[in-house]
Amino acid sequence: MVAGFAKRMLTEPDPRALRKFVWNFGVKGMWSVQKFKKRIKQGEYFPPFLFLSIISGCQLRCQGCWVDVASESKRIELDDLDRIVTDAKKRGNSYFGILGGEPFLHPQLFDLLGRHPDCYFQIFTNGHLIDDARAAELRRVGNASPLISVEGDVMVSDERRGRSNVLDKTLAGIEACRRHRLITGVATSVCQTNIEDLVNDAWLRRLIQMGVHYAWFHTYRVVGPKPAGHLALTPEQVLRVRRFIVETRAKLPIAIVDAYWDDEGQALCPMATGVSHHISPYGDVEPCPIIQFAKESIHDRPSLYETMTQSGFLRDFRETAAKTTRGCIVLERPDLVRELVERHGARDTTQRQTAFVELENLTGRNSQYNPGNEIPEEHWAYRIAKKHWFFGFGAYS
Repeated sequence: MVAGFAKRMLTEPDPRALRKFVWNFGVKGMWSVQKFKKRIKQGEYFPPFLFLSIISGCQLRCQGCWVDVASESKRIELDDLDRIVTDAKKRGNSYFGILGGEPFLHPQLFDLLGRHPDCYFQIFTNGHLIDDARAAELRRVGNASPLISVEGDVMVSDERRGRSNVLDKTLAGIEACRRHRLITGVATSVCQTNIEDLVNDAWLRRLIQMGVHYAWFHTYRVVGPKPAGHLALTPEQVLRVRRFIVETRAKLPIAIVDAYWDDEGQALCPMATGVSHHISPYGDVEPCPIIQFAKESIHDRPSLYETMTQSGFLRDFRETAAKTTRGCIVLERPDLVRELVERHGARDTTQRQTAFVELENLTGRNSQYNPGNEIPEEHWAYRIAKKHWFFGFGAYS
């Protein structure tokens, strides 16, 4: 698997894109985590991986979406994005996840990429706006990887995404990425309607044929104004997904990403470890994308670093989550999330202003935490990477 994947990475992507990926994301990314480890020993939690939802607008209307895509589109302006990235770079950060809405609707996305050639950006997208012109521009800048969402076959995609002809448009975007030799990923929110079609070797082999270099499987989160609880996986299905990921990593020449387990197979929450936090399209500083409450914004203090390291709200969220569960506190203990929000007087950061009612209507359910059923990493490369650069960082000790 390693030799096959290495051959693909050395021959398929544009050389400039590969160099940027190896240096900006790989080498500098590991260094940023090492700096993060030193900071937390001093009690300073500034995440090495920042996730920025740069715009709320989107062409699709996905089941269970928590973003205000049906409201007036709002975005973080370029100067603010530039300031956020510049401040994070001073702390050693080099990786940024770009979310939406649909990030390619932001008119200054490529300006942001061009201003920071020393960083790496992963763009979470539905792929519909990736045509030859945009793919060529991504190849030119070289420091961004599109992570394109695929949610099922033709019928399931239309149902899940709330529009027609969704899959064909998404596949066209993937094909444009292949033509322009981009490092490309495909993400799937695994749920009841796509687990049979997409969690298998045949689907990954098809992705390889399409020129996809990595796949990201994450389990469906029951949140938002229309949470669609019927799509949630059972604990047995979550274990099935985890087992498939671990076993397939050693078989196929494609990288497989998961963010919710460590090298020993123990569940973790990136927010609870402090490795990532989220900034909303309105500039609110949130614990994670599905927790739409905040006490601070990007405008409150001279630097984002000060805002995050001095936030009692973020600190309380991290500590309460880590003491309560290794899984998702929103899914398992929405009552504790309500207590945290009330205790700090956090504001609803949505346009719809119904986040607290939505939270009150949630009932506890399972997440990735399933003690006694841990499935450790089997492949040596993933085991090393997770042990040193993406694990609990003492949050659960």
